[in-house]
Amino acid sequence: MLYYLTKRLGLSAVVICLVVLVLFSLLHLIPGDPATIALGPRATEDAIARYAAKMHLDEPVWRQFLIYIGNAVTGDLGLDVFSDRPVTTIILERIGFTLALVGAGMGWAMLIGIPLGCLAAVKPNSWLDRITGVLSVGTIAVPSFLVSIWALLIFAVHLRWLPAIGAGEPGDIGDQLSHLVLPAFAIGLSWVGYLARMVRASMLEVMGETYIRSARAFGLRPRTVIFGYALRVAILPTITLIGMGFGGMISSTVFAEIIFARPGIGKLIFDAVMARNFPIVQGAVLVATSLYILVVLMSDILIAWFDPRVRDSL
Repeated sequence: MLYYLTKRLGLSAVVICLVVLVLFSLLHLIPGDPATIALGPRATEDAIARYAAKMHLDEPVWRQFLIYIGNAVTGDLGLDVFSDRPVTTIILERIGFTLALVGAGMGWAMLIGIPLGCLAAVKPNSWLDRITGVLSVGTIAVPSFLVSIWALLIFAVHLRWLPAIGAGEPGDIGDQLSHLVLPAFAIGLSWVGYLARMVRASMLEVMGETYIRSARAFGLRPRTVIFGYALRVAILPTITLIGMGFGGMISSTVFAEIIFARPGIGKLIFDAVMARNFPIVQGAVLVATSLYILVVLMSDILIAWFDPRVRDSL
C-alpha cells in the first residue's frame, strides 16, 4: 500500500507540473505585454520596467516558470494585477463557496443516483428499470448551464420559492443553504444519471457472481445480499466516477456561479480572464487542478484500500 501511495503521489506531482507548464505557455502566447495590460496604455516606460522587474517579466520564460514553481510550492501564487493583494488570499476567500457548491451537488446526486441504480439492477427489465434508463439518459444529455437558466427562471423568478443570486448573508446558515439549492441542483442533475447507470451496470455484473447465488441459497435476506454483499463490491467503480465527478463539477461551477452570481473560484477565473489578470488565472486554475487531482487520488486510494487486487497488481 505504501508503494502504491508513493507512486500515485509522484504521478500527481508530475501532472500538476505539466498543467502549470501548459498554462504558463498558453498565457505567454497571448498577444500583448502583461505589464502594459496591467498598468494600462498610458503607463510610462519607467513604470512598465519597474512592474516587469517586480513580476520577473524581464527574465527568460524558462526562468519565470522555475520562479513560479518555486514560489507556488511555498504557497506564493503571486500578486493580483489590480489590487496588489496576494493571489493565495483571494483564492482562499472564494474557494469555500465552490467547495460547498460541489459538495452539495455531488451529495444529492449520490443520494438519488446510487439507490436508483441499485433498485434498477435488482429488478432488470421492469418498469422501474426502464424509467431509470430514460431518466439517466435525459439528465446526462441536458447541459448544466441550461439547467441553471431554467431553474433560475422557474423556481426563483416565476414561483419565487428560492433566491436567485448571491451566496446568502454571512453567518446565516439558513440563508446560505437556500442560496445553495438551485446551483447545486443544476450541477448535480446530470451526475444522477451517470451514477445510476454506473451502479446499475456494476450491480448486474456482481449479482451474477457465484458468492451472491450462494448467499441466496443459504437463505439470507434479500436486503442483506444486496446491500451487505453485492453493493459493497459494485460500488468500487462508482468511487472512481465520483472522484472524476468532482473534477467535472468544478468546471460546471463556472456556469452556475456566473448565472447565480456566486463568488466562487469559477467566477473568479472568468472575471480574471476577461480582465486579462494573468496571476489570478494561473493561481486559480492551479488550485482547481490540484483539487481535482487530490480527489481522484483519494478515490484511487480508497479503491486500493478496499480491493487488494488493485494495489497487488502494481
